[in-house]
Amino acid sequence: MRSTEQSPNLLPHAAPASPYRRLLLFAIRRMAAGGIADAHAAHAIFTGFALGYRRPLILLRALMAEVSRVSAVQIKVAPCCCPRMTTDEAMLLDLIGEAPTSPRDVHEALGDLLHVRACLGVLASAEAVANAFSDLGMPLDSDCNSCNRDGPF
Repeated sequence: MRSTEQSPNLLPHAAPASPYRRLLLFAIRRMAAGGIADAHAAHAIFTGFALGYRRPLILLRALMAEVSRVSAVQIKVAPCCCPRMTTDEAMLLDLIGEAPTSPRDVHEALGDLLHVRACLGVLASAEAVANAFSDLGMPLDSDCNSCNRDGPF
């Protein structure tokens, strides 16, 4: 007989409060479900960044490709409309946000998440995504964001 987890165990984390992290989460979920060329993910990034969309989109695609290439386990991802997150999603978002400031700790945590010993490509991609978001005015370093932006994200 197949065992199933209870729903509070599947989605233990609330969706991020930061609109920037919510944008990243939505794009990650869409790319995980529809592939790195998913049009909904690209449209969300385009809507969030306007004319500066290209750099974060390309880097997020590279991150997702690298995660899928390197990972020894499946990363649990919730549907894109879900208001809660899996533990894997919450950890990945936190690690992307922390990658530029503490790469050594993030590398170890990414190794634990992906069940691999070396994941420098994933670390470099995570740093690049975080820096791209930050450079374009959407920092991912914390979930609490006092900055207001006009827009859907």
